Amino acid sequence: MKRNRMLRLVLLVIVGAIVSYSAYTNHEPASDGANAISAAYEQQRSGVMVEAAGIVERELADDLDGSRHQRFIVRLPSGQTVLLSHNIDLAPRVPLRPNETVQFRGQYEWNDRGGVVHWTHHDPRGAREGGWIDHDGERYR
Repeated sequence: MKRNRMLRLVLLVIVGAIVSYSAYTNHEPASDGANAISAAYEQQRSGVMVEAAGIVERELADDLDGSRHQRFIVRLPSGQTVLLSHNIDLAPRVPLRPNETVQFRGQYEWNDRGGVVHWTHHDPRGAREGGWIDHDGERYR
């Protein structure tokens, strides 16, 4: 009897871990995210949380005004480019180079050049879900 309870408890823990991991890693496909960015750009919408992937087109100088931000241009599968502005006072710098792939989650803000994705880091206050950048098997948040 004790053995059956223990087995059920172990199975319950394993199933819970699988469900939690699946919920954590299950996100919309990158192409859907690129479509969401394209739609937000066309509708001139801001404040939209997006998740997508693209190729680093070029790195820009860090923005040192206020909080420091690493900046780089990413070309999405649709051909649209978007500026990623990654707060390096709250998250580690992403060691990237042009032509490398990155996946990202952050808040899209419209501008006439394709838009900006920021909030690619954790929320230090824990009040909202943060973003991240995945590069070369590492997640930067």
